[in-house]
Amino acid sequence: MMNPKTDHPNVIDVHLDDFEEKVLKHSHNTPVLVDFWADWCGPCHAIAPNLIKAVEEENGRILLAKLEVDEGENMKLAGRYNVRGFPTIMLFQNGENVAHFTSARPMHFIREFIHQHLGPEND
Repeated sequence: MMNPKTDHPNVIDVHLDDFEEKVLKHSHNTPVLVDFWADWCGPCHAIAPNLIKAVEEENGRILLAKLEVDEGENMKLAGRYNVRGFPTIMLFQNGENVAHFTSARPMHFIREFIHQHLGPEND
């Protein structure tokens, strides 16, 4: 599996122990899109490149945090946020989950989701 952090400055891996710092606190300055995914999940792998591309297109206005639910105790976060299927994508702003969607979605849907909550990039 690829390590998204290697080539993408606006994509990070998060875990239960650093979720508060990297997602909740960070979202007070920059919105954070959290990808709750699993390695065995085909749709998770299908949507991943589109999520990365959409975040790259925003030029630092949003961060993508990838949370593999089967790693360590990360499933506790899936439970905390009532994640019922994978992938589940949640947008955090000001420390709160403000919107989400589930399942693999096309690029236009992801862009629209981001712009619905952040406004178009040229605002």
